[in-house]
This record gives sequence, C-alpha cells and structure tokens, in this order.
Amino acid sequence: MKIEYQAIGYIKTPFKEKHGMPIQPAGGRGVKGTVELLEKYADGLKDLEGFSHIYLIYHLHQSEGYDLHVIPFMDDVHRGLFATRAPRRPNPIGISLVRLVGIRGNSLEIEDLDMLDGTPLLDIKPYTPRFDERKDTRSGWLKNNNDVEDMRSDGRF
Repeated sequence: MKIEYQAIGYIKTPFKEKHGMPIQPAGGRGVKGTVELLEKYADGLKDLEGFSHIYLIYHLHQSEGYDLHVIPFMDDVHRGLFATRAPRRPNPIGISLVRLVGIRGNSLEIEDLDMLDGTPLLDIKPYTPRFDERKDTRSGWLKNNNDVEDMRSDGRF
C-alpha cells in the first residue's frame, strides 16, 4: 500500500548538516528555531499557544535507505532498527518533543531542537502530560546510558 503525505510547513534550525547535530531534543536543549507553517494551515494553530510543548512529526528528508540492524549513536552493539531511533528507516519519519515559545501568524518559535534546517513538517500535536506521561516505563538497552545531552551525530546515518 502506498501512502502519501504533503508537507504542512518547514522547520528552520541552525543545523545545516547532519554531522555534529544533537541526536535527540534533550541534546538540543535551548537551541532555538522556527516552524514556518504554510499559510493555508495557519488557522489550525488556534488554541495551541496554551501548550508548553508540542510534538513535531516530520519527514527525515536527508535519510536514504535503511538496515534492520544498526549500531545506534549511544551504543557500540548492533541493535534491531525498531529498538532504536536511528533516522534511516523504511518510512523516514521523525518525531521530536519541543518547547513552544510563541506563535506569530503562521510561525512558531520553538526550542530544544534536533532536526536539520529545512526539514518538511508533516504534523503538530500538543504534548499533554495527562495523556502522554507514563510512570511505569522501561528503557531497554538504553537504561544505563545517560549521556544523550552530550551525544552528537557522527554522520553514520
């Protein structure tokens, strides 16, 4: 089955190349950028300003191909692709939880970024602790790895 999506806007960030950029929003804490929503979708931003954080769902536009086993950034062991957040995937879709700083027209000011400049945006969803926060979680092979804030892309993906 073929599924097609259209970009609803673009994410503007200071990261012009994959090498050296944060691998997760926690590593991009404080990094500022914007979402430039296409004008025809601007009315959909009504009431979003009441949320402190939003999920950005986007197309990993510089990702090519995939492998079902990868050595993820935070490990040196081959892992199953779906047990990682490696960007090279069968459907190159990314998701990041970012801070919503403000909205001006069809432009969103955001922080805590981990995506490339010009990334095509597919959707925006509000973060709601009552819906999204979980207390009974496990982190699999990442349970003892706490250095995501300092981890940067080394170009392997």
